[in-house]
Amino acid sequence: MKKVFLILVLISSFSYSQEIALLKYNGGGDWYANPTSLPNLIKFTNQNINTKIKTKPATVEPGSPDLFSYPFVHMTGHGNVVFNEAEILNLRNYMLSGGFLHIDDNFGMDEFIRKEIKKIFPNNNLIEIPANHAIFQGPFVFSSGLPKIHEHAGKRPQAFGIFENNRLVLLYTFECDLGDGWEDADVHNDPKEVREKALKMGANILNYIFSN
Repeated sequence: MKKVFLILVLISSFSYSQEIALLKYNGGGDWYANPTSLPNLIKFTNQNINTKIKTKPATVEPGSPDLFSYPFVHMTGHGNVVFNEAEILNLRNYMLSGGFLHIDDNFGMDEFIRKEIKKIFPNNNLIEIPANHAIFQGPFVFSSGLPKIHEHAGKRPQAFGIFENNRLVLLYTFECDLGDGWEDADVHNDPKEVREKALKMGANILNYIFSN
């Protein structure tokens, strides 16, 4: 039933107002970082690529059955992440049933989240997504792949994914800080062009999941 329900949610996402969610996880990491990011991304996509997403994102826990109500779930933070066995199973079923998890490392999450991703998909490796992948091609073109939004450790931005049956089910953005770029202008004082670049990449992500 969960799989059928989520498929119906995805099919109806362009016809009716849809809701996306922020993941509230355990472990001590600040899952609540970047509070203005998702509302700003929703506003941008509704205005620029004709999505019909509710303006206020929901908050959902990884073990909740409500997870299956959202075609897109966003996760961010700077620190530790811990999923218990029930949450691991629920997250796996969610993604295998058509759901999409976007994890955006806000600097400091990497060493923790990779271990948890491996628990969810023990037989899959994170694969770097090439610049010619569809997620970078439209509606806005990023010919070099994932853009750099904030500088932290002098590393290049990388987009990693978990694929199941050739479908991207999990996107992990690293050394990029998309969520920071989605925030209100006065939070990080980013130039307009940097925020616009981040929002366009976010719009591509939402466009991809609603189209595939």
